[in-house]
Amino acid sequence: MTTNEIDGPLDEAFERLHACGPERLGRLSNHAPMVVESLAARGRADAVHRWLDLYRDRLEEFPGPVAPVTDADWREALGDVRRAADWVAFFTRALAERPWRDVLAAWWPRLLPGLYGAATHPVIRVGHAVRALRAEENAPRLAELAHALGYWAARHRPVSGVTALPGAATAAASLDAVPVVRTPSPGFPDRLAAVRSLPAWAADVTDPDTARARLTELVRAATHRYATHGHGEETMLVHAATAPNAVLRALDALPRALWAPSLHAAWTASAAVTAMYAPAQPVDCAPSGRPTAEEVLERALAHGDEHVIKLTDTALDVGDERALAAALRAVELSRPLA
Repeated sequence: MTTNEIDGPLDEAFERLHACGPERLGRLSNHAPMVVESLAARGRADAVHRWLDLYRDRLEEFPGPVAPVTDADWREALGDVRRAADWVAFFTRALAERPWRDVLAAWWPRLLPGLYGAATHPVIRVGHAVRALRAEENAPRLAELAHALGYWAARHRPVSGVTALPGAATAAASLDAVPVVRTPSPGFPDRLAAVRSLPAWAADVTDPDTARARLTELVRAATHRYATHGHGEETMLVHAATAPNAVLRALDALPRALWAPSLHAAWTASAAVTAMYAPAQPVDCAPSGRPTAEEVLERALAHGDEHVIKLTDTALDVGDERALAAALRAVELSRPLA
């Protein structure tokens, strides 16, 4: 199979999706760009349009503009979801004028404090867009990065006032130490506002290579944890792994000076999602047999749920048996797409 045969459906899908908005019903993220990139990256570009046809009823038209975002007034528009189209237009112009890595490097530290908005979906979409661009740079993929960055800017939501609790030596133990919060509201914003304390982990890391190693450790720990804790909330707990993995995927396209701040933001995001949705008790999870990575991917694709596919994509990055068990646990817990 040639590169064009693999990449063609992805770029066609991106072009198809850029007529659609980043959300539907004013609060639910459009997962299609992330899923089609995952499928193409895993060698299943042949399934991209078939999956997208199943998902199309969950897509809404691209929103209308309000007023242009400019270099002089962008701070006023930050975090205003009504300005999503304006932000996409802003990044489209920026990416037409400068290399995409330069744009990403300039905006990453501005957007990083607000990666908690829209349940971390914007940064996840950026991570997928960066992986696509690192594989091949073309117009549809640059447009996808503009849409992803625009969504992040429009849903920018910082977290502040969180007290640091004593952490543990490892990411896994620190996730276990996260205090669970319970709120009457099931909504992400209200739950996030209720997170007042989180364990400190890797807070003293400043070396870029150490930051990368710790971020890799975090992705592995959060993915493994889903197998035993995913029943707390089968959809939302996926993001405890996929959000830090999106950050990890972006590191090589960023200046090394941004790697440590990226680790710290990713830890807070993963820990906060854990606090909001973790169950009271874990369960044993020992899948029968030892399925291969290819078999797990096929099961996720047959299931079709967008979060299942994205967690499977992250589990394949981790690559070990416990990660594959987590992906199969998501298949077991989640409702199929169709």
